[in-house]
Amino acid sequence: MDLLSFPPLAATLDAAYALLMGLADLLQPVAGAPSAALAVIVLTLLVRAILIPTGVAQAKAEQTRARLAPKLREIQRRFTDDRERMSRETMKLYADEKASPFAGCAPVLVQAPIVGIVYALFLYPAIAGHPNALLTEELLGVPLGTSLAGSILGGAATGEVALVFGVVVTLILAVAELTRRLLRPATGSADAAPGGEALIRMAGFLQFGTAVVALFVPLAAALYLLVTVSCTLVQRLMLRRRFPIEVGVRE
Repeated sequence: MDLLSFPPLAATLDAAYALLMGLADLLQPVAGAPSAALAVIVLTLLVRAILIPTGVAQAKAEQTRARLAPKLREIQRRFTDDRERMSRETMKLYADEKASPFAGCAPVLVQAPIVGIVYALFLYPAIAGHPNALLTEELLGVPLGTSLAGSILGGAATGEVALVFGVVVTLILAVAELTRRLLRPATGSADAAPGGEALIRMAGFLQFGTAVVALFVPLAAALYLLVTVSCTLVQRLMLRRRFPIEVGVRE
C-alpha cells in the first residue's frame, strides 16, 4: 500500500505541491524558464529553516555524548564481563547527568515526515490524482523529472543532461569532502561503544553516498540533495561553534 495515498498524507502532499508551484509562478517573471528549479531551491531552504531547532537538539546531544564519553568508557572498562551491571551503570550515569542516551533520536524522527513529504514531490509523477507538472519543467533544457541513470539506460542521455548532472554531482561531492574534512571527529570524541571510532570514520566516507543517489533520482531531487547537504554543512559548522565538543577530557 502506498502510504502517500492515505487521505491526510495525500492532502498534505498536495498542499506542499501547491506551495511549490505557487513559488514557481511567483518567481517566473524574474527567473524565467528555471523558475521551477529555483522554487525547488527556495522550498528546500524553507524546510531547512523550519528544521533548525532539530539541528540544535542534535548538536546538544552530540555535545553531551562527547562530554560523557570518558565516563562511559570507564564504565565499559570496569564492567566488561558484566553486561547487566554495565547497562545499569550507564543508565545511572545518564540519569545523574540529566541526559538521555536517545536524545539524538527524537530530532531525526521529527525530520523524517517533513523531509519525506517534500522529497515525494520530486519523485511522484502524480500528486493527489493529478499530474506532477513540476517534473516537466526544465533547467537548462533538462526536465526536472529526468534522472541521469534513467537517461543513460533509456538511450536518451544528451550533452545537456550530462552537463547539468555533472555540475550538481560535482558540487555534492565538493560539499561531502568539505564535510568530511571540517567535521572530522577527533579520536577522543568517538562514542564509547566498541568500534565507535571506526564507525565514525566510516560515516565520513558515507557522505559521498549522496552523490551516488543523485545519479539515480530526478533532477529536482538532485537539486534538493545539493541544497540540503550544503545547508547541513553550514548549520553544523555554526552549531559546532555554538556547542563546541571538548575531547580527551577525563574526570
